[in-house]
Amino acid sequence: MAAEYRDSAHEYQKRLGRYCKLQVVELPEQREPAQPVAALQDAVRRKEGEALLARLRPEDYLIALCIDAKQHTSEQFAGMLAALKDTGRHVAFAIGGSLGLSEEVQARADASLSLSALTFPPQLARIILLEQLYRGFRILSGERYHK
Repeated sequence: MAAEYRDSAHEYQKRLGRYCKLQVVELPEQREPAQPVAALQDAVRRKEGEALLARLRPEDYLIALCIDAKQHTSEQFAGMLAALKDTGRHVAFAIGGSLGLSEEVQARADASLSLSALTFPPQLARIILLEQLYRGFRILSGERYHK
């Protein structure tokens, strides 16, 4: 991860330590094929997906970040966090590589979430997700947050 992204991600990870036990697992992104051939791109997504799925336990609640999924307000996202907290399950968020998530990961997901209709590089999507997690926990704690 580039330094400009790493510093922001670490700051939110530190802040989140007050609210939850957070573990960020970064898997190596596979090299994109030189030619934009659908079958080659699918193979890259599948390989990344296999590595991601190998890290999950069957009982983990997986939320796939997908551009075409439902978007939530920060308050709705906080409500989702509260509901998940009550289940006691380990929650995992999956951010795909530059080609997105594999069909296998999307099929395994218990839920999907869109951060925006815009496309972001995976490193920036991580920062946005971390910030929204932080904001969501602040909302749940009744703390002031920037609107």
